[in-house]
Amino acid sequence: MSDKRPAKLPSAISDDINSAAVGHLNLIVATSLEVKRSYFERHAEEVSRAAALIAEAFRAGGKLLVCGNGGSAADAQHIAGEFVNQFLMKNRRALPALALTTDGGVLTCVANDTGFERVFARQVEAFGAGGDVLLAITTSGNSKNVVAAAEVAGARGMKVVGMLGRDGGRVRALCDLALVVESDDTQRIQETHNLVGHVLCDLVERLLFHEGAE
Repeated sequence: MSDKRPAKLPSAISDDINSAAVGHLNLIVATSLEVKRSYFERHAEEVSRAAALIAEAFRAGGKLLVCGNGGSAADAQHIAGEFVNQFLMKNRRALPALALTTDGGVLTCVANDTGFERVFARQVEAFGAGGDVLLAITTSGNSKNVVAAAEVAGARGMKVVGMLGRDGGRVRALCDLALVVESDDTQRIQETHNLVGHVLCDLVERLLFHEGAE
């Protein structure tokens, strides 16, 4: 095992690298904050309406299905987990939310037999019913499997809420309510979606479980 240590950079070069990194970091944070600020400044009412729609589905005995790919799949699981367990309100009843991204057996058999475009739509057929809500997450608005899921949800009498980016893509027209982060930067869209997800969890709990709500 070598005992050689990495050569140290001259302090002036090291300081320049650190300064550049900090400057870049600050730019990332400032841009992220600005996208979030701009989004909620223009669309807070729509987010509130989405929370009310989801809360009403839960109140009526319906459920929330959530789907997305990649980082949006992680968002789907995160949101579903907060509803099933708890977000800020302790000791409340569990809320029926299901991420369609988690069952490897289902995902791979549908993908193998009928194609990856159907992996969410088939589960919406299996688990969705009139009065339920599909939360469809896609930063482009054009993910084919999310488009297919939204189409099936609408045909089954479900409400469709989109968490979308850019111009909303093909999914936008399939939504009862589209929450569109109007940015071309996928990372900034995802970061804003994460905040929207937390806000939805907070508002739904308040609507359902504040004193006298149920």
